[in-house]
Amino acid sequence: MYSLLVVDDESIIRSGIRSLVDLKTLGIGACFEAENGEQAMEVMEAQQIDLVLADINMPRMDGLEFCRRAKERDPSLKIAILTGYDYLDYAIRAIKLGVDDYALKPLSRDDVQKLLFRLVEKKKEADSFAAVRQAVDRLAGDAGADGDESIRSRMADMLEEHLSDTGFSLNSMAALLGYSTSYLSTLFKKCFGENFRDYLLGLRLERAKILLLSTRMKNYEIAAAVGIDDPNYFSVCFRRKYRKSPREFRAEAGREEKF
Repeated sequence: MYSLLVVDDESIIRSGIRSLVDLKTLGIGACFEAENGEQAMEVMEAQQIDLVLADINMPRMDGLEFCRRAKERDPSLKIAILTGYDYLDYAIRAIKLGVDDYALKPLSRDDVQKLLFRLVEKKKEADSFAAVRQAVDRLAGDAGADGDESIRSRMADMLEEHLSDTGFSLNSMAALLGYSTSYLSTLFKKCFGENFRDYLLGLRLERAKILLLSTRMKNYEIAAAVGIDDPNYFSVCFRRKYRKSPREFRAEAGREEKF
């Protein structure tokens, strides 16, 4: 059974989800509540949470910031955000940052039921994949097989999960994988052909190109979305790699914004 955390500053939404939806039939055994993102993070420190429904417009810590922090803390967490139509752009941004689903308010009982069903199915699929991958890794190790491809796949998945996390580092990955930092540094270069820092920056800049072409996000928003907390540094790195600034890249592709 999974555990659910409902984060919304409206008590009627929180109580409605608990009382109107048959959570047990969905495989949800425990349901916790929080009024805002800060309180939700405290709940996550005290409880094992698998699924989250979070309002995007909350006081003290908005839904986007909460989702970013929650995913940093536990990448396996499955999150759906609840939002009004006026905040639909934020919902789309949240999806790009790793949120798993969203629904527009006002919500009916059927809306919530379907949303939670999709979230549970995604969690089951992810857990099943992780279990299979761990089993394969163990079998490969027991058989004395070369596990480089398996560990490379795990590292690649981890990089994707933490692409927007500005604090993600080689030390962070080593801790998650249970390796020493020095050993992982050598293994990473063997698997990817370059060091961790350069490879991660390359992934972030490639994602930035996609966002420049597919969204109207500003440079500082794109920098944050790809895990670079300094927009100026982002622009410098982008120009160094692609020989043009983000604005020039967007303009050449015919996607320059008109203000």
